[in-house]
Order: sequence, then C-alpha cells, then structure tokens
Amino acid sequence: MMETTQDGPFIPLAQPGVDVERLDFVMCNPPFYSSPSEMASSASAKSKPPNSACTGSPSEMVLPGGEIAFISRIISESLRLREKVQWYTSMVGKLSSLIPLIELLKAEGCTNWAVTELVQGTKTRRWVVGWSWRGWRPGLDVARGVGAGTLERKYLPFPSEYCVMVNAQDVKEAGRKLNEALKVLKMYWVWDVAKVEGIGFSEGDVWSRSARRKMKVTAATEEKSAPEMEMKFGVKITVKNVDGGTEFLVRWLKGDDSVLFESFCGMVKRTVEGAPKTKRKTDKITS
Repeated sequence: MMETTQDGPFIPLAQPGVDVERLDFVMCNPPFYSSPSEMASSASAKSKPPNSACTGSPSEMVLPGGEIAFISRIISESLRLREKVQWYTSMVGKLSSLIPLIELLKAEGCTNWAVTELVQGTKTRRWVVGWSWRGWRPGLDVARGVGAGTLERKYLPFPSEYCVMVNAQDVKEAGRKLNEALKVLKMYWVWDVAKVEGIGFSEGDVWSRSARRKMKVTAATEEKSAPEMEMKFGVKITVKNVDGGTEFLVRWLKGDDSVLFESFCGMVKRTVEGAPKTKRKTDKITS
C-alpha cells in the first residue's frame, strides 16, 4: 500500500523513493458527489430508504467536481504514466458521468477502453470504466458489458469479436484448412489441433495482396523470429460446432487499429467460405 496526499498524484509511480515500476491495474471507488448538498439531495430523492447505511466519510464521498473530476484526474495522470499501468479502472456511481469520461478518453486518443455495469440485487446499479494505453484488449462481454440501450454505440469500444458461420460439419477439417492458409503468412502462428483453435501475432498487415508482394521482395534479406517481432497485432481463432454448422470466432487480442482487425476478419471470412479473392472492401464489423 502506498499513501498519497491530497495535493500529490493519485498513482505515485513516478515519485522519488517509490520502488514499484509497474502495476497490472488500478481500481478505485471515487467520491460520487460534488458537494454535501448534492449528496443529501440524492438521498432524499430515493423513494425508499437504502438497504444499508452509508459508512463513507465526507472526504470519501464528496469532492469538488464529483466523480467526473476525480476520474478525469486519473485519466490525466495516465497520460503521463501510460504503459506503467496495464489497466486503469474506476467505479462510476452515476450513469450520466460515463459519457463525459468516455468523451475525454477519446479526445486524448484512447482506442482501448471498456465500460461495464455492476448490479447488486434488483435496486443498486453502478458502472465501471476502464482504459489502457497498451494494446491488449478485453473480451466483448467486459468491454461492452452494459445493458442494451444504456449507451449510444459511439460511446462503446470497437467490437473485439467477429463470427463467421459456414455449413461445414467436420470442425477439425474446417480448422485444418484455416490453419493451412494462415501458417504460410509471415506471422507467429500456433495451432492447437485438439482444441481446434489458434493464436497469431504479427507486426501488421501480412495477409493482403500488397503485403504479400512486399514479403516476396524482402524475404531473402529480412527474416524475423517471433521474439524479435513487435507484435502490434494479435488474434485468437476458435472453431466449433454451433447450430448444425461450424463457427469461426475471431477474438481480437492485441492492437489499436480497428481497420486492421476488420481487414484480417475479411480475409478469414473469404478463406473459410471459399470465396475467390477480389479487390472489394472488407465487410464492415457492426460497431
């Protein structure tokens, strides 16, 4: 545990004397209210008394600017710390606070955020916002973990999953054909025959026609092993039987470029459906 002061940083990793260089995540339960009167007004507006007593002190529950100001300060600190923390997260007490916080993250260039909700019983509902300056992306159920209609699409992160369904019945054979197509690409690719799934990483686009033409030119003079690659892009593909057909689920593991992910999914779709290669644009993933 590291103690902080009111005027000091919330995340004192860059402070002299702190021997912790990195954190896996930061989580917090911020002061919800901007003033004592707002806290009192919120309590009086409830039709029924709360099921449990509030044990937070005024300093824990109230801050000028409320939770938006508090979490905005964490966002500001994250701009300096960047990848020293893998994930920054905070509870959000009011749904109305989510939009300005997400707008701030987007304005600062963040492309990897998550928003989900916490439901306690049938009465209490809270939300969580998280963001990362690293490329590792959370699953769809976490990144878009709010109820339908809670937020407009533009406030939700880009979908990290894409599904292709085909009529093939033999899952292992369908997976084998996909593996054959991907293992010849200039990417780190590992296929698990028993699980019928594969994980792959690359520096970027290694599957388009233009990329493969470039690789033919440089292959003789530029060979890279997996540990040497920057691996800016990563995916996991799982193949399984669903409703009498075969499902190829592409899970985006790493990367900041949604267009690159769409391009990869388009390539997978054409490969598993046996469609001829064309110059048409990749099918868009519904965001």
